[in-house]
Amino acid sequence: MEVEIGRGKKARRAYGFDDIAIVPSRRTRDPDDVDITWKLGDYRFELPLLASAMDGVVSPKTAGIIGKLGGLAVLNLEGIWCRYEDADAQLERIASLPKEIATREMQEIYKAPLIPELMAQRIREIKEQGVVAAASLTPQRVRDYYELALEAGLDILVVQGTVVSAEHVSQDESRPPLNLKEFCREVPVPVVVGGCASYHTGLHLMRTGAAGVLVGVGPGAACTTRGVLGIGVPQATAIADVAAARSQHMLETGEYCQVIADGGMRTGGDVAKAIACGADAVMIGSPLARAYEAPGRGYHWGMATFHPTLPRGARVQTVQNGSLQDILVGPARENDGTFNLMGALKTSMATCGYRDIAEFNRAELMIAPALQTEGKLLQQSQQIGMGARGASAAAHAPRNGAGAEADPALQGA
Repeated sequence: MEVEIGRGKKARRAYGFDDIAIVPSRRTRDPDDVDITWKLGDYRFELPLLASAMDGVVSPKTAGIIGKLGGLAVLNLEGIWCRYEDADAQLERIASLPKEIATREMQEIYKAPLIPELMAQRIREIKEQGVVAAASLTPQRVRDYYELALEAGLDILVVQGTVVSAEHVSQDESRPPLNLKEFCREVPVPVVVGGCASYHTGLHLMRTGAAGVLVGVGPGAACTTRGVLGIGVPQATAIADVAAARSQHMLETGEYCQVIADGGMRTGGDVAKAIACGADAVMIGSPLARAYEAPGRGYHWGMATFHPTLPRGARVQTVQNGSLQDILVGPARENDGTFNLMGALKTSMATCGYRDIAEFNRAELMIAPALQTEGKLLQQSQQIGMGARGASAAAHAPRNGAGAEADPALQGA
C-alpha cells in the first residue's frame, strides 16, 4: 500500500522483522519430522545457512567447522586472508585498535595487494577439511580471479557487493562492466549474486542464470549504508518482494532460483521470519562473529569498513560467549534466542505445522507492532529474555573501543 509523502511523491510501507509475526496454523508437528535441508546447485546442505564473507567471521578453519555442522561458509577472497600470509597478526591488530583511529588504520591494512597464490592456498585449506568450498569476489574483480579459484577447487562462487545489478552502466571504457548474464552461464559452478532488495532487481538477477540471489541492503549489524547513503529496504519486505520475483522467474523459465536472506537476523525468531517471508536460506554474520572460534576476536566488520574514500559500516564488538556449534545447533543455555538458531527454526516450523522450507514459505504473517513488548514488562525491566539486548549485541564497554566503519562496498555488476 502506498502512502503520500508529499504532493507528487508516494512511497510503499515496508516492514522489518520486528514489525511482523508468524501466525500458528491449525496443525502442529513433531520437530523431528521437520526437514530444513536445502540445495544450492547440486549441493545439498543440512542447514539453510551461509556464513557471511566477512574477515571477522569466516577463516579457512571456521569454514571447515561450519561445513561439518551442515552449513556453508563463504570466504572473502578480497579480504585479509588473501592479502597476508600471517592473517592472524592483522586480525589481532584490528581487534586492538582504539575506535578513534580504527577506520583509517583498517584502510591502511586493506591497502596491501591481493596475492593470487594465497587465494588458491586458502581454498585448498577449506577443501582439505572435506567440506564444500565457497568464496566471494566483487563484480569488479571476479573476472580477474575466478579461474584461479576454480582451479584451486572452488565449488560455489559468490559475486557480492552492497548492491549488485544486472545492468551496471559505465562510461569508463577501460573498465567494461561485468555482463552477469554471460558470466553466470559460462562459469561451471553455481553462482550466487547480490545484494538486492526489490522485485525487479531480484528478477533481473535471476534471469542471469544465477543459482541464488542474496537479499539485503543495509540490515547487517555492522552496516551503515542506510545512514551514509540513505539506501535500504527493511528485510521482511525485501525478502517477500524477491520471493515473488522467484515465482515469476519460475513461471518464465521453469528454473528455481534460491532466495538467500542476507543480514538483519540476530535470533532464531528472525531466522524463522526470514524463511516465512519467502527465503530458502539465510546468510548471517554478527551471530557467528561472537563465537569463540571466530577470527575477529570478538569484533565484527564488513567489506566496506576499509573503503578508501567512503566507509559504509562499523567495526562493532560482540560478546564472545559460545561455540559455533552452540550458536547454530545448540544446546542453548541462554533464553534470548541467540543460541541454537537452527533448532529454533525447526521448532518454529513444527509449532506452525510445516514440514519443510517450501511449505514454511507460505506461512501466514501478521503486522504486529506490539510483538516485542506485549506482556514483557518484567523481562524488559530485568533485561532478560526478550528484554535483553542479546548476546550478539555490541558490548556496552568495548575492550579497546569500536569504531564506525563496515559493509560490502557499493558494487555494480
